[in-house]
Amino acid sequence: MVAFRFHQYQVVGRALPTPGDEHPKIYRMKLWATNEVRAKSKFWYFLRKLKKVKKSNGQVLAINEIFEKYPTVVKNYGIWLRYQSRTGYHNMYKEYRDTTLNGAVEQMYTEMASRHRVRSPCIQIIKTAFVPDDMCKRESTKQFHDEKIRFPLIFKKVRPPSRVLKTTFKASRPNVFM
Repeated sequence: MVAFRFHQYQVVGRALPTPGDEHPKIYRMKLWATNEVRAKSKFWYFLRKLKKVKKSNGQVLAINEIFEKYPTVVKNYGIWLRYQSRTGYHNMYKEYRDTTLNGAVEQMYTEMASRHRVRSPCIQIIKTAFVPDDMCKRESTKQFHDEKIRFPLIFKKVRPPSRVLKTTFKASRPNVFM
């Protein structure tokens, strides 16, 4: 089992009830964060930008971690994101193959850090989705869709059956092609 750094959370919140508005509208967001505290912080960050609700006059009704239904089956995931580079903001679509959505998001954060030098706080995930095989766009994802794909072992080193038979130097070269 792999321990992921980012987890998917569902945060539900609303503005505090006032005499003018006794039943304020309830908002729900799915977002990725390292823990519940940061998930709530992101929730208020986005809600403040999208609606006229701040943390000081709002309340969190529920926060739940979302888990994968089938974490042993490999699936294709599409991630739409927005990130801040040194020159400005950019939108992007990326595809990954993984067993869980958390794993795909983890791959995305790693790839964005390596290829684009983008730190994780500068990335905003807009949308994530399961992508069927025929709808995939990226060649790096499509190359694994063949039913008869094989990964042959071309280099197999014969190891001694016991430590007594292990030597540093051999009189003959090893045969590694079997």
